[in-house]
Amino acid sequence: MSATRTTLRSVGVAVRAMVAFTVILGLGYTLLITGIGQLALPWQANGSLQRDASSAVVGSALIGQSWTDADGEALPEYFQSRPSAAGDGYDGGASSGSNQGPENADLIAAIEERKAAIAELEGVSPEQIPADAVTASASGLDPHISPAYALLQVPRVAEARGLPEEDVRDLVESMIQSRDLGILGEPRVNVLELNLALDARNQD
Repeated sequence: MSATRTTLRSVGVAVRAMVAFTVILGLGYTLLITGIGQLALPWQANGSLQRDASSAVVGSALIGQSWTDADGEALPEYFQSRPSAAGDGYDGGASSGSNQGPENADLIAAIEERKAAIAELEGVSPEQIPADAVTASASGLDPHISPAYALLQVPRVAEARGLPEEDVRDLVESMIQSRDLGILGEPRVNVLELNLALDARNQD
């Protein structure tokens, strides 16, 4: 009888501990961190959403997206993103790289195909095309491109929008983000933010 009481007491303690820690860690901790995020960094905590001039959500500053028409052709008035290997492209639910090595025949063929397409679109030689223009990032969702790739696209975008090339180049240069803490990563340009700035300029 004593052994039974001891067992029941132990089970009761375990159940109460499980319930308490579930409430504290599963609910309380989650609410605490969510509250801190909403108070300290509300824009980031809510997905870093970007809105157009009509306040409609058009994307996230953290996730790359496609700037093509229904046929997959690049929209000439917009800066283009890096290629994406996430799902069917820029799929936030299937973030991944291609997992293909630098000697993979399919990857080499894809890079050459992309180079040819970009060279034709931008009116440049394939040798002028930066590496990030033809390779996907590890996540497949990189929202940034290199300043070199952004500047390469300036003449096309300026012509498509009827804007002075110098003005578009100045806008790109003003939106180059420097290395984090001055040492981490590379200088970069957020494609969505750049395209939204262009849209706003055209509406002025």
